[in-house]
Amino acid sequence: MTETAADETSDDSDGTLCTGVVTIASDRSLETDEPGEALTEILEADGNEVTVREHVGPDHDTVQSIVSRLIDRNDVHVVITAGATGVESTDVTLEAVAPLLEKELATFSELFTVLAYEQVGTSAVTARTLAGIADETPVFCLPGNTDAVRLALEEIVLSEAPEIIDCLREDESNAEDDEDVKEDDDAESDPDAAAGDPTEVDATDGGA
Repeated sequence: MTETAADETSDDSDGTLCTGVVTIASDRSLETDEPGEALTEILEADGNEVTVREHVGPDHDTVQSIVSRLIDRNDVHVVITAGATGVESTDVTLEAVAPLLEKELATFSELFTVLAYEQVGTSAVTARTLAGIADETPVFCLPGNTDAVRLALEEIVLSEAPEIIDCLREDESNAEDDEDVKEDDDAESDPDAAAGDPTEVDATDGGA
């Protein structure tokens, strides 16, 4: 496994998309990883940041562990994988990542297939993809082909990932507001809890 990482204090307050990139293949290294280079170049050209980039072989447990670790990082707001999504026995990425997802974005795969068909015809049938949400983090699994990576990022991910993140954060903020309101309501319905239990002296002298 090889990795490059940025400072873990990455901040997206300016709209920067902080991304964890994982490429999966047995026939190349981080230095010769063209799909990973394409991912990095496209993301950074759009004003985004690659917080961490890793390259691993097509091992189910390794892929699952790395993606799970990236999902847990506070400085990674979206995870993108590339590679091992085809139909061969070593194409394990989708099977490794799917159990991590709480919600699948099925339309992503449908849309990518339509766009891929327009470019390469019926050979798009073996271009499996996956997208979903895991612990408030969007995850996209792309084929390990430079053209496919470029297609997915430029036509779908760059425009939709920020919208998905904003939606998730708005939902989280609303949930926190609802919790605050519930706590206030509970305090109003239980004055003793709001004022605090009487002390032993208060209880003895009637509070005088």
